[in-house]
Amino acid sequence: MTIIGPLAIAEPPNLDQVFVIIPALNEEAAIAHVIQDLQSQGLTKIRVVDNGSTDRTSEKAKASGGEVVQEPVAGYGRACWRGLQHLPPGVKWILFCDGDGSDDLSQLPQFFARCSQFDLILGDRRATKAGRAALTPVQNFGNWLATFLIQLGWGYSYHDLGPLRLIRRSALEQLQMGDRGFGWTVEMQVRAVECGLRICQLPVNYHPRQGGKSKISGTLSGSFKAGTVILGTLGRLYFRLKKPQEIAEHSATELWRNHNRPVASNPLPAKLLWLTAVLLMLGSCLLLPYGDFRWAHFWLGVAVMGGGFALSWMLPSVPAVWFWGVAILTRLVLLPMHPGDDVWRYLWEGYIQNQGFSPYHFAPNAPDLVNYRTLWWEAINHPDVTAIYPPIAQLGFRLLAAISPSVMLFKTAFVLADLGVCWLLSRRFSYQQTTLYAWNPLIIYSFAGGAHYDSWFILPLVAAWLIFDMSCTATRWIWSALLVGVSIGMKWISLPVLGFLVWSAVRKWRVELAVAVLLVGCLSFVLAALPFCHNGVCPLIPVSSSFVRYGRSAEFIPYLVRQVWQPSLQANWLYAIPLGMVVIWLLWRARNFHQFTEWYLFALLLLSPIVHAWYFTWMIPFAIATGNSGVRLVSLSAFVYFVLPHRLVNGNFDWHLSEGERWLLWLPLVLGWLWTMGRQESLGYRECQ
Repeated sequence: MTIIGPLAIAEPPNLDQVFVIIPALNEEAAIAHVIQDLQSQGLTKIRVVDNGSTDRTSEKAKASGGEVVQEPVAGYGRACWRGLQHLPPGVKWILFCDGDGSDDLSQLPQFFARCSQFDLILGDRRATKAGRAALTPVQNFGNWLATFLIQLGWGYSYHDLGPLRLIRRSALEQLQMGDRGFGWTVEMQVRAVECGLRICQLPVNYHPRQGGKSKISGTLSGSFKAGTVILGTLGRLYFRLKKPQEIAEHSATELWRNHNRPVASNPLPAKLLWLTAVLLMLGSCLLLPYGDFRWAHFWLGVAVMGGGFALSWMLPSVPAVWFWGVAILTRLVLLPMHPGDDVWRYLWEGYIQNQGFSPYHFAPNAPDLVNYRTLWWEAINHPDVTAIYPPIAQLGFRLLAAISPSVMLFKTAFVLADLGVCWLLSRRFSYQQTTLYAWNPLIIYSFAGGAHYDSWFILPLVAAWLIFDMSCTATRWIWSALLVGVSIGMKWISLPVLGFLVWSAVRKWRVELAVAVLLVGCLSFVLAALPFCHNGVCPLIPVSSSFVRYGRSAEFIPYLVRQVWQPSLQANWLYAIPLGMVVIWLLWRARNFHQFTEWYLFALLLLSPIVHAWYFTWMIPFAIATGNSGVRLVSLSAFVYFVLPHRLVNGNFDWHLSEGERWLLWLPLVLGWLWTMGRQESLGYRECQ
């Protein structure tokens, strides 16, 4: 039990002073039993608000002795508000409960026994084993999220948003309730803190509903709608939050219980922080149902998340609890999203390795593998192409598939690596700077939603950068080389970074160190490749496949070249030549790991004939050091790419961006990059000897 505010002396209520309000929608199976339970507790003033039922809810409620009023306009808050109209004289307490039989009304005497000390008494379902067991996963998560946000914004620790609640009539009038939907309960609890009500949370049991279907947790759309309304309600309430000192006057007891943590302040930065977090969370919720791209609503979620991300650029600072809260929760929200089709290859390649087959020797449609096809086999992209992922990545796929070839398991592994990057960056840079990665919509979608494994290669690459550029220890060369080797084994594109480390040692006239760096860097991915090599042949890249030779979709410079030279369409290898020249130039000019890697990845993406939206995530961690405007902007413009899968599922099989779409995707990156580099010539890292 928790309380807030000073205790007062008052008489327990006469039960004739208690008025019961039951919002009900199609609850004919349970409503009579609920009314009878209330009557057995000595309650006689019972009003059922029929919120548009199409069954016999009203008839059964009347037959059981309840008063019935009609509220045809849907909305939980509207039904509660309708029930409060024209209360009989002498009513001093209002009891709200559900009509589905889930509330344990036998515990009401405990509520009444505390009326002398409190203004609002709430049933806490999550405080009992039976209550937690009866709540669905959606309800548990939603209650935890909402109460966590209330804790952050108002400094009071609620545990539940349960429907069973007893409130003093005068206190309810003081709250001036405005919500008419799913936000009614959360508004009541927030306003109770703001108004300094004396609050008690009592552990209560909870039962599975006795009939009918939940309007919130019973359907995905209902849960989604309720979640967005609750988050929107919290955002609206935060913007009209009382001054901190006013809340503190009413909340001294609770603040002491929370170790004197200050209540969130109300200047512009605090409001901006709250709005940023709400938009990112709300955008994640809006994005969640549309991962299969059948609906254009996908971009609504992207736009809302993008708005929150853009606002984060203006934040002067970000507290740790906000940084990690938003980073973790947005990823958790998107974990159930329909994944990109790459994940089916990951699952398949891990699965067949455990069956004794090499994905480098057998394409998914190989005759030898017909008997091993799974229910999701047809979702695998490019089934005629053997594996393109490096050997350490294949080892990761195999280990995960040995546990379970489950999309959720693979996604979780990608998100854990992603959060590892957040942690590494936050150790070196401020939380505010690190939001460029941790709160980035493209990062959150790519790993938690789309299930792309690129976080596995980013994590060791970022660790190598931080060790090499930001320390002068004697072992930094070896550790960085080892980590870069792991990154290469996850994705081949890290190979030139190992070249930079080797050349850096040569440039210092330390040839023996250069040899050691090369050997250590190659060790991990060479060892991982050995099991896939037979008779001296290691077919780790399917160079003969059409996908590798001339696959295109959203490229930039290759697209410009093909406008004047059509034969270039059939020769992706041509772009290795200018990329090699760029790498040589960077080896000569780059002063540190970061500078080389940031520019190399930029050139790679500009020159690569094969580009997907999640490839832009490679640059994002390195943009934190410079605040690169181009990377900030492409984190939003890259979502233009997803018009391709949207068209595909709607019957348009042209997998190429139009010229306008291409410029909309690439121009923000190029212009923003040039702007940043023109203003910031050097990163200022010291040169270690």
